[in-house]
Amino acid sequence: METTRIPVDGMTCQGCVNSLTRALQGTPGVKSATVTLTPAQASIEHDPAIAPADRLRSVIADAGFEAR
Repeated sequence: METTRIPVDGMTCQGCVNSLTRALQGTPGVKSATVTLTPAQASIEHDPAIAPADRLRSVIADAGFEAR
């Protein structure tokens, strides 16, 4: 397992945080995900062989946010 922190743009409220958290936690290979507004980031514990960082960025984009 590895932890990746990804800055996220476009979140404006706790609903955004909850939505992105659910999307990340539903991704195969993700053990846990914590999303915060301040700072605007996602901290994701994942298996990089199953859920590489590029895949996590795609999940963030598919949820309607921008991974920096």
